[in-house]
Amino acid sequence: MTATTIENFMTLDLTGVGLIGKIYAALQQVQPGPACMIAAQIVVKRLRDQPGPVVIASGFPEGAGVPETDGPVGAALLARALFLGLGVETVILTDADWLTMMEGTCRGAGLAPLPFPEDGVIRPVEFIRPIYICTTPKDDAGCRAVTDAILDETRPSLVISIERPGANENGLYHGLGGRPLDGMVADYDQFFRRAQSLGVPFLAIGDGGNELGMGVVAEQLKTFSPKARDCGTPGRGGVAAATAADHLIVANVSNWGATGLIAALSAYLNKPSIFHDGALERRCIEHCVAFGGVDGMFMAPEAAVDGISAVEWEGLVNAFRNTLERVAGRVTGWKGDSGDWRQLK
Repeated sequence: MTATTIENFMTLDLTGVGLIGKIYAALQQVQPGPACMIAAQIVVKRLRDQPGPVVIASGFPEGAGVPETDGPVGAALLARALFLGLGVETVILTDADWLTMMEGTCRGAGLAPLPFPEDGVIRPVEFIRPIYICTTPKDDAGCRAVTDAILDETRPSLVISIERPGANENGLYHGLGGRPLDGMVADYDQFFRRAQSLGVPFLAIGDGGNELGMGVVAEQLKTFSPKARDCGTPGRGGVAAATAADHLIVANVSNWGATGLIAALSAYLNKPSIFHDGALERRCIEHCVAFGGVDGMFMAPEAAVDGISAVEWEGLVNAFRNTLERVAGRVTGWKGDSGDWRQLK
């Protein structure tokens, strides 16, 4: 029941775009089952068999290449959950010009950004919640040099993408509405494909179809999303991302998908403290904006994600957490006793 409840929250059309129901149905055709809980099981098994580090890639450019709030917030909060739940350190991979934004977002999530080691080797640090941010230049050669070193020297156990542009079948990047992202974003498709070739599991989170990893449903998207077939610029192709993750989570907003995975990890590990509260979500969004992020709907430094204000996100996260507490039977009865509601009647 917990797994189903999480999926129900992930498919709420919070933005009113009307796309998530179709995308989720498409995903169920090729990857049936509760995506968030299955992802949690994959994460836990992998990290227990081969402990950390984890690499999470995020960052999506809006006008002038300024990064949006969707993605970095989810990446930071998921890194927090992985550390609290499994004791695993995370490296966040993003473009060099977004370093300040990513550092601020991580601080908002209750993490302490530390310098990425020169030798690429992540070592445990006591009495702190560490996060490492590795940045890449946007040119192909420079980016590949950094990402190859991560795979060869940092040797991640797991790689995850959250709201990161994915190249289409022609190797081109687009916004969901079809705008070209040429020169605005580094090519991380090659990093994730190489990770897969080395046997490193690749999990992805997306919300529209143009995100890295959503090649899992690329062909299905083209049947109901016109921009997935044709971005509107002759010769470029559609916006549908071609690279397929090993396991995909879809949600109405990608940060919301990250929250779903965090909730699933919390339930699967039976560690409620892994799932952050609404106040931390709001603080993380506000820090992201204060350090350079913009809302993807307003295209401005508003404390919001995809047009939903940080205040509203605070309430959504709290409602989600409280619902899962009730599903798990953790309630206070009419006599004031706490425990399983079935025993309190």
